[in-house]
Amino acid sequence: MNDRYSRQIQLPQIGHSGQERIRRASVLLVGCGATGGTIAAFLVRAGVGLLRIADRDWVELNNLQRQILFNEDDARSESLKSEAAALSLSRVNSDVRIQPVVLDVTAATIGALLDDVDLVLDGADNFETRYLINDACVQSGKPWIYTGAVGAEGMSLFIHPGVSACFRCLFPVPPAAGSAATCDQAGVLGPAVGVIASVTAANALRWLATPEDPPHSDLICVDAWEGDWRRLTVTRKPNCPCCGQREFPYLSPDSSALAVSLCGRDAVQISPAAPANLDLSLIAGRLAGLGEVELRPVLLRFRSEDCRLTLFADGRTVVHDTDDPLRARALHARYVGA
Repeated sequence: MNDRYSRQIQLPQIGHSGQERIRRASVLLVGCGATGGTIAAFLVRAGVGLLRIADRDWVELNNLQRQILFNEDDARSESLKSEAAALSLSRVNSDVRIQPVVLDVTAATIGALLDDVDLVLDGADNFETRYLINDACVQSGKPWIYTGAVGAEGMSLFIHPGVSACFRCLFPVPPAAGSAATCDQAGVLGPAVGVIASVTAANALRWLATPEDPPHSDLICVDAWEGDWRRLTVTRKPNCPCCGQREFPYLSPDSSALAVSLCGRDAVQISPAAPANLDLSLIAGRLAGLGEVELRPVLLRFRSEDCRLTLFADGRTVVHDTDDPLRARALHARYVGA
């Protein structure tokens, strides 16, 4: 072990004892695209004991600009991301146990995923999943790290339930559907992903190696294009519904958007967990440069090279040309958001 990790063990912050803690640690990574893939690469090279990778998505050619675990063969074959990531990572470090899990992380599935892990890492592509992770981790007392990147900017926040602020202290309510830009709408700079994912990976290793000296629970913001860094104090709120009042609505079986295959139509309808009133004109503006957009008073139709969507003002979305709910939810997250 010393030869492989000698440069890491030489760090006084880690040493032999810290490396042994990393070797015994188990980590859940939710999403292994851009940020998740970079985080996974560092943890596997650092020798984490177990890395469980949960992802519902598949590899596409446009992923390769920023998602470092995949190659052109993965894109051509539309390989499932968790499985392709596991294969790539296993070639780097055969000592690490890597568990690829192909599923949608929902209220029904998250409990079993994080039951036996020491840390949860966010590589998700939507706010719905992050609120779910937050509820599950606060309820169980497990630390997790939020990571997000869009455009040239990234953010990372270490969350220690019962000690630091939680995700809902920072973002009390989710953004309205279609109001927060996604990578497909606003683009994303590959180095921005690498920078913020590196911050998250460093904080993950710090927690695993020296939990008695945990990472700072400040929001780290970086603009990779301008080279600007900011550290923002996030204060724990005693009246926070989640960590203060211990209410966990996102763990309710009815909290996730419902994806149902429409019989005989080769389409999946995604219905919001709660009634919505979408600003279709706002969404149309965000999608305008990505494909054909047709805006009507009560619905919006969108067509791109890889999908057709019909969005209704009441929050429903029909994803055409597929009967796979996982693929439909991934496309919905990509183009509509939370």
